[in-house]
Amino acid sequence: MWQLKKAYYRTFQFVMKFALSLFDWSEPELLEGPGAVKRLPALIKSKGISKVLVVTDKGLTGLHLLDGMYEKLDEEGVAYVVYDGTQPNPTIANIEEARQLYLDNGCQAVIAFGGGSPMDCAKAAAARVTNPKTSVRKMRGLLKVVHKPAILFAVPTTAGTGSEATVAAVVSDPETHEKNAINDPKLRPKYAVLDPELTIGLPPHITSTTGMDALTHAVEAYIGRSNVRSTELYAEKAVKIIFKNLEKAYVNGKDIEARDQMLKASFYAGMAFTRAYVGYVHAIGHNLGGMYRIPHGLAMAVILPYVLEYYGAKAYFRLARLAEISGVKTVGSDEEKAKAFIEEIKEMNRRMNIPDGFTEIKEEDLPIIVKRALKEANPLYPVPRIMNEADCEAVIRRLMR
Repeated sequence: MWQLKKAYYRTFQFVMKFALSLFDWSEPELLEGPGAVKRLPALIKSKGISKVLVVTDKGLTGLHLLDGMYEKLDEEGVAYVVYDGTQPNPTIANIEEARQLYLDNGCQAVIAFGGGSPMDCAKAAAARVTNPKTSVRKMRGLLKVVHKPAILFAVPTTAGTGSEATVAAVVSDPETHEKNAINDPKLRPKYAVLDPELTIGLPPHITSTTGMDALTHAVEAYIGRSNVRSTELYAEKAVKIIFKNLEKAYVNGKDIEARDQMLKASFYAGMAFTRAYVGYVHAIGHNLGGMYRIPHGLAMAVILPYVLEYYGAKAYFRLARLAEISGVKTVGSDEEKAKAFIEEIKEMNRRMNIPDGFTEIKEEDLPIIVKRALKEANPLYPVPRIMNEADCEAVIRRLMR
């Protein structure tokens, strides 16, 4: 029975890879460089848009990080209303509140301003605006967004999620303690702003974990079975940049060049995984986040090396290539290079004070976490090696402290 299941999963993934080639994979139009966010209002006005909904969170409004953009919106005569109620793991209620604010104020587009949470909230709200009969729960899964969402401008303030480049939005359901993804090419933002000045104030622990989130995107995409040449190149670029710049940005948050490079790496990683998909690091991490509210980037950083070790020989060739590209190890067998790459990830975590496990995980929760993680991953994620329940539980147990 298990062999039949695996055969079905691989067939599904093969068909999906072919089907995805039929979609429009146009890249978001970019505004880049220091001060780029102040050029966004002029772009918005040039599109004939006179009123926008800004989706962000209270932390960013409290830091006055949006003030420069607001001033330029005023100068350009573009009116705006602000939804800053987004929670760290955006909920269905957040999405509905943002949607209602958009409709009540006659907005014509959405600006997503922040990390992954405001991005996800904005994407889902933009989809709900144009799909009033399709609830958030009904959108969960693959290709459930019927009508094209409201126009979305994405302004990331962390270098990690890559949400400005992706076709996904992750939503938390407080009733079931689940985190589910909405996956549809229609969700990809049409415009993205990569302004390193917006990331200067990030504290070191956010810099480190969001950077490791970007690394996870690139690595999981690269070792999966749904790559095309463009996603391989994006992932390789991202990994090379992250290994060179993440710890620089962690040590010196004002290093504008390192910050700029990390934004580019996050974007490239997003471009890679949004078509080539992720794997069990995300499947497990999403469910730890949903169950215990563990921040997504932290979950990715901690889980990544354990899942890579689980893949074993099935991932050695690809991981060896990443070891060479990143400069971790350029000689030896593929197995030696791959293991050196995994060990360097662990060392990066240690140097950036990221823990090697979680005290939150409870024994009695394991069955539901395993069930939900595998439901998310199988058959969709084209991983190097397919997990069964025993495999998944064994990996999660290694995370318990």
